Amino acid sequence: MQASGPNSGYESRDKIEAEAAFLLARLNSGPSPQDEADICRWVESDPRHAVAFARAEAAWEAAERLKSAAAEVNLPPLEAIVSEEQQRRLSRNIMIAAAVAVMLFIVAAIVTVRTFSGVDHYETGIGQISDIALDDGSTLHLNSDSAAEVRFTDHGRKVRILKGEASFDVAHDRSRPFDVEARSAVIRAVGTAFNVRLRPSMVELTVTQGIVTVHSGNKLAQQISAGSGAVIQPRSVSLTHLDSRLIGQRTAWREQMVELDGETIEQATTEFNRYRAAPILIGDTRVSSLRIGGRFRITDSKEFLSALQLSLPIRVVAGQDGSVMLLYQDEPEPIENATGA
Repeated sequence: MQASGPNSGYESRDKIEAEAAFLLARLNSGPSPQDEADICRWVESDPRHAVAFARAEAAWEAAERLKSAAAEVNLPPLEAIVSEEQQRRLSRNIMIAAAVAVMLFIVAAIVTVRTFSGVDHYETGIGQISDIALDDGSTLHLNSDSAAEVRFTDHGRKVRILKGEASFDVAHDRSRPFDVEARSAVIRAVGTAFNVRLRPSMVELTVTQGIVTVHSGNKLAQQISAGSGAVIQPRSVSLTHLDSRLIGQRTAWREQMVELDGETIEQATTEFNRYRAAPILIGDTRVSSLRIGGRFRITDSKEFLSALQLSLPIRVVAGQDGSVMLLYQDEPEPIENATGA
């Protein structure tokens, strides 16, 4: 068995998936302990290999859901639905394809058990920030309303960000790379610190210490060093240089702060709403484009709302459900008559 690693040259996605399928089939045919070790080493040797296994896992989970749904509605077997004559008309190739699909689902199940066991799940609620000490000495920091899965083996360390934002202080261990999966991207580090935020249409990466490499889709890996960041999309990785002010702004949540530097009110309220169960709403389009700066505590948005009323033509109206409405104030009112929240 030949297992290729990240230094073996560019591997196409088809080649990786073909080799993954071969190795998965090998797992299902009574492998020796040495075979299992070689297969595990191949999986851990390249982030793209791990992504291929993640896709297999997702396919298996989908199959399990379909199987459960079929059982719930008591679907009849195929021969009860298709007539004998129709069954004879099925081509040999279609039957072979169906058999291969079933085999792949079975193999995916084996991979799920053997390579995705021992997964630790971490999650934070709205307004909660958590610092989690991992078994290798690294630290996972989870922002509000975020979730991640962690799986460590003898050959690698893997974290999958399911939602929200996470920051990492990675313990140095060259023999076990630290891989973070964020949608289509895999971010690899050995001993470094970086921040990853899942935004609606992209993944935002900020490197604060050391160097990481980023794989996304079939693109070649790109190195990103401290003081830089990246906007990661399924088909592109765009590198950006970040000054210390912007890095501080992106990581202020680690100190339970929101840092604003001329953001629009729409952008500012979006940030604060990440930490509020009841949102801050904009009730007048004239408010959206106004701008504000300052450093505010995540745990107390009253300071932010007071600053809005003091520095901008904005009136704050509190709702009975805890939400807050921002209205444009044409004529200033005395501050003591404005409704706070």
